[in-house]
Amino acid sequence: MPLLLLLTLTGVSSGLICLWGRSLEQTCVYKRRGATAVSIINLTSFVQGRPPSKKTVVLNKKKPNPPPPSGNCLIHMKDFNTVHVSSSTITCTIAGFDWGTYLNRETSLGASVSCFQHAPLWDQWDNVTVGTKVEVLNTNAVLPSKVYWIATIIQIAGYKALLRYEGFEHDSSHDFWCSLVSGELHPIGWCAMTTKLLVPPQDVKTNIVDWKEYLMQKLVGANTIPVDFYLKLSECMKCPFRSGMRVEVVDPKHISRTRIATVTATHAGRLHLVYADQRDALENTTADFWCHKSSPLLHPIGWSKNVGHPIKPPGTSGQCLGIAYESEWPQMFNRSTGMKLEAIDPLNLGSICVATVQKVLLDGYLMVGIDGSVLADGSDWFCYHASSHAILPIGFCEKNGIPLKVPHGYDSRTFSWPEYLKEKKAKAAPAHLFNYEYPGHSFTQNMKLEAADLMQPSLVCVATVKRAVGRLLLIHFDGWEDEFDQWVDCHSPDIYPIGWCELAMLQLQPPPGLGKPYLMYFYGSCTQTTLPYVSNAKICIFTVDLTEQSRAKKPKLTFGAKKSKL
Repeated sequence: MPLLLLLTLTGVSSGLICLWGRSLEQTCVYKRRGATAVSIINLTSFVQGRPPSKKTVVLNKKKPNPPPPSGNCLIHMKDFNTVHVSSSTITCTIAGFDWGTYLNRETSLGASVSCFQHAPLWDQWDNVTVGTKVEVLNTNAVLPSKVYWIATIIQIAGYKALLRYEGFEHDSSHDFWCSLVSGELHPIGWCAMTTKLLVPPQDVKTNIVDWKEYLMQKLVGANTIPVDFYLKLSECMKCPFRSGMRVEVVDPKHISRTRIATVTATHAGRLHLVYADQRDALENTTADFWCHKSSPLLHPIGWSKNVGHPIKPPGTSGQCLGIAYESEWPQMFNRSTGMKLEAIDPLNLGSICVATVQKVLLDGYLMVGIDGSVLADGSDWFCYHASSHAILPIGFCEKNGIPLKVPHGYDSRTFSWPEYLKEKKAKAAPAHLFNYEYPGHSFTQNMKLEAADLMQPSLVCVATVKRAVGRLLLIHFDGWEDEFDQWVDCHSPDIYPIGWCELAMLQLQPPPGLGKPYLMYFYGSCTQTTLPYVSNAKICIFTVDLTEQSRAKKPKLTFGAKKSKL
């Protein structure tokens, strides 16, 4: 949204200077108590019928946690930044994992939101660029009420942006990170529409005499975020799944079959599923599963029956229902049972193994088994669609310098596909049947992102793109050994931009050693506690009754923290 401020002076009255421009922006400068407040009204939006902020939807509302019982309290929380004790109130800033600090330390780039076709606003993200101007809360002002100021986007990492207040020029000491989808950033003109004051930061060292002239120079030809930015975000956050819907999903304990589950919660397209049959759940636990709404592991009710895939019906002791026939799929893999290929091991997603097509189902689905580990009952077969990134033609690993995991009893250094095929009297699946070439994505090595641990899909972790091979990405979980790496497709719904967990209100798992829990001790009667901690920094206030301690000469209220191995 360009701002073309070609302005001419029209009048001066009572300390109020108003200017009009050809693009229908109005700039008003107010002098109040020695401070200057600048308000820019964007009238273009009214001409287009889109008043800024009027349709903005408040996202991520979260119910506050209930206060703990009165009495001495011991509270677990993430590492805290600052502590302030005043009267009977203890206020502390609790910091979760800080993406900004981590990115600065790692000197790594965050993958763009436009890389993730399942992420909210992915198809519009190229409109958010470095140099974009926004209005944001001014945290560098000492005033009794909230005031705002104009800032420029210096760097973008996923949904996060590094901002610099106007006036600091080349001074980066006051730069700060903010989520672009938090609702805290606003288009130019928002303050005027909501009667908020624009006040320059108090620590600006540049000797700027005329803020009006300074801002006019900075805003000419600049861009701002669209006035309907958050409205579009709200539309993108809608999910077709609702609590109570039933689906079929893979059974992690028996990967060759599916089972019925019920949707219990949705988070920005990510679903929490509880299995209908809880007989195999551990005592005092609930058998559940997490996946994205577009996950290949998720299917509508009736899918297993339609394609001939085994399914565990509710209320059974483990018997699978399925259709005991194989169906031809004339377009691809016709009569391909027994053909050899390379496949990602579903039980060790960092390995690509020698594999065999064990069965052909309907609609292009295949049951694939890893050679050397196939059980007699086929319970370790895994269902892949013929277009899946996880099945590859023979020789793929050798061509791309990827270690191939060979069957037990073979040496990977001397393994030869021609000899193996001859020994097994098998054929290789033709290379043209596979969908493994996809050079069009924008992922590059060392990009940072957030990724679900597919071996424990309830966890979304800080991660890095370790390799990009065609459409395949090798995801490394920061702080963990390489053996936990996982191969995923570039369009996988299990990888997300930086800041996605904060948007989805899910806990982001930091690398080991970062964001470790602490124990915080309060001695006294805790009458009220608010702990709205999700994954970003929050303010928590603890009110402690000091009546008993105040009778003594030296109150025994103590405050401290120490690391815990929780």
